[in-house]
Amino acid sequence: MKQEKIRIIFEGDEPVRLDKHLANLRLQELHSRSFIESLIAEDRILVNNIPVKKSYLLEKGDEISLKLPEPPDYEMKAEDIPLEVVYEDDYLAVINKAAGMIVHPGHGNPDGTLVNAILHRFAGQLSAGRDPNRPGIVHRLDRGTSGLIIIAKTDAAQVELNHMFARREIDKTYLAITTGIPDPPEGSIECHIARSLSNPRQMCVAETGKWSLSHYKIIKYYHYFSLVKVKLDTGRMHQIRVQFAHQHMPIVGDLLYNTRHQVHMLLPQNMKRKATELLATHLQRQALHSWRLQFQHPITGKQLDIFAPLPADLIYTLNWLEQHFAIDTDTEPYNVILEENKTW
Repeated sequence: MKQEKIRIIFEGDEPVRLDKHLANLRLQELHSRSFIESLIAEDRILVNNIPVKKSYLLEKGDEISLKLPEPPDYEMKAEDIPLEVVYEDDYLAVINKAAGMIVHPGHGNPDGTLVNAILHRFAGQLSAGRDPNRPGIVHRLDRGTSGLIIIAKTDAAQVELNHMFARREIDKTYLAITTGIPDPPEGSIECHIARSLSNPRQMCVAETGKWSLSHYKIIKYYHYFSLVKVKLDTGRMHQIRVQFAHQHMPIVGDLLYNTRHQVHMLLPQNMKRKATELLATHLQRQALHSWRLQFQHPITGKQLDIFAPLPADLIYTLNWLEQHFAIDTDTEPYNVILEENKTW
């Protein structure tokens, strides 16, 4: 396996210690301060291609390059982790993934993942996949995104599902709660997405990136917020989160693209403390849910249309919006969502 290389451009206006800046980025690959220090001591972290000490003060424009050691061979162990299986047959399964669950093992997360859970739940009934560390995995959801994800149980299903995703034959619809209100209320967002050079955890809109396209429709208005349905044409990393942040209507609770300060700037003074309580106590991830999957079964040809109800933290958030920011009090958001089941 090749050693992973990461490139970071420091864009701060004030000097910052190298070890502190890397720790503040909270990269999954740099999972602890001691690990960062060991990489610096081994000259695996360079600044402008020169070995430096951990106390080196970064200046604006400095290029940090990281050459990570080869990742360990993860033991693909089965773990008895509760899963909500919403559809299953001999060829595939659809899981309603909980927010907070990582799809597959990686740096700093060797276990407790969806892969570990499905190895237990579908013992001996998973496709080999394209990666030995990712049996059954066809696509992925971000750690903080809840909702539907497809698992392949046979190699034949895996191959055909991969082709279907590449041909955009699987319709994926999400529900999102946005900070700000999209204008117009229904439309499309098209842009190119690439990895950020200043923070590898983030993606950004860039001409050199991969083309992306999403379609959205507001299904419930609030003062300062909205409940939006989003249908993906492409499946780029962090696609919805990046696109909506770029349009100045980022996803509520998404601290990677939407800080609490940004939310506070939007709200009246008397609501700032309530918003802080919501984000600190009740919604500790992005308000994004993989709500609906529509596709033709890759083996049987049966047309599947599968939904995942909103989890408790998003229901709490909608109730909070109804209490403090409702515009149309006669229209319950849950009734609106149920009505939306009949349309795209």
